[in-house]
Amino acid sequence: MSINYSERIPNNVNLANDRALQRALEHWQPRFLDWWREMGPSDFALADVYLRTATGVDAQGWATYGAVKMPDYRWGIFLADPVADRTIGFGDHYGEPAWQQVPGELRSQFRRIIVTQGDTEPASVEQQRLLGLTCPSLYDLRNLFQVNVEEGRHLWAMVYLLHAYFGRDGREEAEELLARHSGDIDKPRILGTFNEPIDDWLSFFMFTYFTDRDGKFQLKSLAESGFDPLARTCRFMLTEEAHHMFVGETGVGRVVRRTLEVMKALGTDDPAAVRAQGAIDLPTIQRYLNFWFSSSLDLFGSEVSSNAAASFANGIKGRPDETQYDEHVCSDATFEVDTPQGAETVGLRNAMNEVMRGAYVKDCEIGVKRWNALARRTGIDFELTLPSPRFRRSIGAWADQPVDPAGRPIGREEYQRRLSDWLPTEADRAFVRSLMQRVVAPGKMAGWIAPPDRGINSLPVDYEYVKLAA
Repeated sequence: MSINYSERIPNNVNLANDRALQRALEHWQPRFLDWWREMGPSDFALADVYLRTATGVDAQGWATYGAVKMPDYRWGIFLADPVADRTIGFGDHYGEPAWQQVPGELRSQFRRIIVTQGDTEPASVEQQRLLGLTCPSLYDLRNLFQVNVEEGRHLWAMVYLLHAYFGRDGREEAEELLARHSGDIDKPRILGTFNEPIDDWLSFFMFTYFTDRDGKFQLKSLAESGFDPLARTCRFMLTEEAHHMFVGETGVGRVVRRTLEVMKALGTDDPAAVRAQGAIDLPTIQRYLNFWFSSSLDLFGSEVSSNAAASFANGIKGRPDETQYDEHVCSDATFEVDTPQGAETVGLRNAMNEVMRGAYVKDCEIGVKRWNALARRTGIDFELTLPSPRFRRSIGAWADQPVDPAGRPIGREEYQRRLSDWLPTEADRAFVRSLMQRVVAPGKMAGWIAPPDRGINSLPVDYEYVKLAA
């Protein structure tokens, strides 16, 4: 299905054939643009940014690249092509035709899930809005802006569903998505991780690696949904989401590589000596990793959850890559959950959050192994590690339990005393912020990060990816 860019709102959902929906979305559009100007990337409205824009919804040749001023970016509504005769692939409705409308008895559950997903998209833009002022290179600045405009489009994806399928309630929820703001005391974003400040680029890279990876798993589970428009929406969003995780994995890798270069040149692993040379020492990188990974783990919810069971049973939200499993109804299957009291056997449906969290942890390990391979090739004896899923949890069985990063229960007093060994201190954050000096000469890099292996879309690394206004 082609995307029509001649329309005010680019789309492949035949918006022109539903005048009431088109008018409602055109009424919402200027409010979105006001939000972008107020809460989007600060001070870069006049810059020409080398951005990709979707032109199709398949994975091959689906985007074009060119210079765009971000306020002129053509945000739109894109659904993956329909699958002929698609059936629901899990739960009590297994094998039934997928729904083209929301079943009346499931409206509130679907609306809550769509609103929660939609709330994360503008939240991350708000968290990152000032990062452009301290970019380590034009290459990184462009990648930040690509992530930002696509998070804005993912907001559009959820707003379309709210307007198209939830009537007045949906329109009101769409307005609220622009009324809440990350970190706002009175109207914060729904999920805690999306209220955390991101005021340095190491945090940004960790966020796009760990937190956007949570987004990948949430989208993959919703791509299995029995509500076909939601499934198709999320399938296309996954195509864009891959770049966000690439930015995180390669960003952290480049920080690690630069640190290893400094350590090799100095012949020492002393953090103070590494810092004195303007690089971020590996123990500090580990503490940032601990913070963002543990924060992102909570986004999956409690290990045992009746809401997760109901979502699966009702065909709302499946397991990521549901087709890889042999059994899809799971009414009698069980799952062993780790709790402070020991292993607990629960119904598999009630453990769906934990199933997804376990798959997420394995996926996170892939990038960590790649970062550690850099150290091995340099001959430096240091290994970054994921902390235990028990560590620093605020939701579920392990919430507020004093556990060290290895997963060992310890005394609460010791836990509080040693948190500064495991998580970034204010001194760590102040040091990292001190390195955040803007570099905007084409091809130049800040001293705390290595250059990328290659440029964007076959262009050289020293291409002028962002042309700043004079």
